[in-house]
This record gives sequence, structure tokens and C-alpha cells, in this order.
Amino acid sequence: MQPRYTDSGVFIALEGGEGGGKSTQSRLLHDWLTAQGTPVLLTREPGGTEVGARLRSIVLDPATGDLSPRTEALVYAADKAEHVDAVVLPALERGEVVVTDRYVDSTLAYQGAGRAIDAGELEHVARWATADLRPHLTV
Repeated sequence: MQPRYTDSGVFIALEGGEGGGKSTQSRLLHDWLTAQGTPVLLTREPGGTEVGARLRSIVLDPATGDLSPRTEALVYAADKAEHVDAVVLPALERGEVVVTDRYVDSTLAYQGAGRAIDAGELEHVARWATADLRPHLTV
């Protein structure tokens, strides 16, 4: 699969660990771009869509029990696919700047290193889920 970048809009992903300031910096960037008159969409993964929020709640709900690492990774891949198709791509096609709090790198960190899933397999699933859409900039 070839990496894919859009010709319209700008896609920016902010990555990092818990409490690292991603959400704060994402909001600040959104606010600054908005003040400049730039059309911008602020979103997040997981849970940036209604479907994604439901999928995320399944993983986080103690009643679900312990999911296997592969199951968890596939649930998050489904969230990612819906997020790209329903939120990210339409905004980019409208020429907007899309700022997302987490993207593929977080998947590789949390499900790869955190859940001991083979990095190559996990990257393949994540790239398939996103149709290999890459951010123009990852911070």
C-alpha cells in the first residue's frame, strides 16, 4: 500500500503519552488557526465519531472484561476506519485543516508496545483501516 496524502486540506496529528499536552496543544492550534480565519476541524482518536465513542466505551467498560490484545487492536482499527471515512476525509476534501489528537502512532505505541502485538502486523491493520492516509505533519 502506498502512503497517501491529500491534495486538499492539511492533516495534522498530535501524538504522545498520557498527560503530555496533546489535547491542550490541539485546542491551542485549533483556536489559533480559527483566529487566523482558517477553516479547521479539531477531532480525536479514539472516539471522534458516534460509532467510535461506542467502540471505545466497549473497550473501557469493566463489564466487557479483559479483551485479547488482537480484539482490542481490531476494535480500535474499526474506530480509526470510521473516523477517517466519516470525519477526516470529508473535512480534508472541503479544504479544511484537520487537527487530530492521536492517530496511527498511538495505535503502534498502545497496542504494539503496550499489548505486545507484532509491530508489523499492527501497522498493516492500522494502515488498512485508514486506507493509508498519512498526516502532512505529525507532532
